[in-house]
Amino acid sequence: MSIHIVAEQGSVAETVLLPGDPLRAKHIAETYLSDVFCYNEIRGMYGYTGYWKGHRVSVQGTGMGMPSFSIYAHELIDSFKVKRLVRVGTCGALDERLKLRDILIAQGADSDSGMNPSRFGLYQHAPTATFSLLQKAYAHALKAKVAFKVGNVFTTDQFYDLKSEEKLAHARSLGTLAVDMETSELYTLARLKNVEALTLLSVSDSILTGEQVPSKERQNTFNAMIDLALETLFS
Repeated sequence: MSIHIVAEQGSVAETVLLPGDPLRAKHIAETYLSDVFCYNEIRGMYGYTGYWKGHRVSVQGTGMGMPSFSIYAHELIDSFKVKRLVRVGTCGALDERLKLRDILIAQGADSDSGMNPSRFGLYQHAPTATFSLLQKAYAHALKAKVAFKVGNVFTTDQFYDLKSEEKLAHARSLGTLAVDMETSELYTLARLKNVEALTLLSVSDSILTGEQVPSKERQNTFNAMIDLALETLFS
């Protein structure tokens, strides 16, 4: 039974875009989809279904962090039989080659979270994207000539962390390109539940320079990332 997504069976598409911000979900639905309807408003975490160029697709807000993300991803997969999940979110750049509004295609995720150790004990699972989606995203990004990189993201549980400088320096030393708060859980669930998953991230701030995209703009822009997600899924 789905507790946090209350919707009729069949109202959610097999392919879902997953922004953290529910207002970004609303923006994506209103900007990109036709014949769109809202299937969920519980806790203000909006979910929409519509069509993009004839392809049925849903957009579901997830909130911030792995625990919140996991709830919505679990319910989409278990209760609504979703088969493909693409996170479309933001990240903080750890690499000087990533500039504001650039796109990161996340091939894998490092993490400091306790979620996977609680699942697997001493077994060190390496969460990675579905290769076919990763490959398509790379090809479409090249074709669209957008500014992008492919690499690992560091998924953390703590946005405000007194030890963050040490952790982020360690991540940088391993070649990790950016930091987010959800990708490790997405890729782990995809493996556990045998579904396809990919994360696309727009750079909203730089850990190195302190530059930031204004919060209001984060909600309503980053359209190149959404274009790339939809082209990857349906072209």
